[in-house]
Amino acid sequence: MMHNPPHPGELLRDEIIVALDLSVTEAANRLALSRTALSRILNGRAAISPDLAVRLEQAGAGTARAWLTMQTNYDLWHAMQHKQPPVRHLQDAA
Repeated sequence: MMHNPPHPGELLRDEIIVALDLSVTEAANRLALSRTALSRILNGRAAISPDLAVRLEQAGAGTARAWLTMQTNYDLWHAMQHKQPPVRHLQDAA
């Protein structure tokens, strides 16, 4: 069972930006993002998009697939914490 995974923006902040001693402004410039957009991601208020995942790969920060997998795992865990509406199997017995 999956446990509460960290938001991938937190990993980006702690493991890459802080570790490389970059400011948010400098990292945003290098990734061709606005400082505000990157700040929202780093603080877990916005998702890592496929476009940003590709930019991170191009910048040498892991693979796009890894970033998107982390984002998907985070999103899925949170979705599973909410009560879902009743659903029925798509192939009900006739």
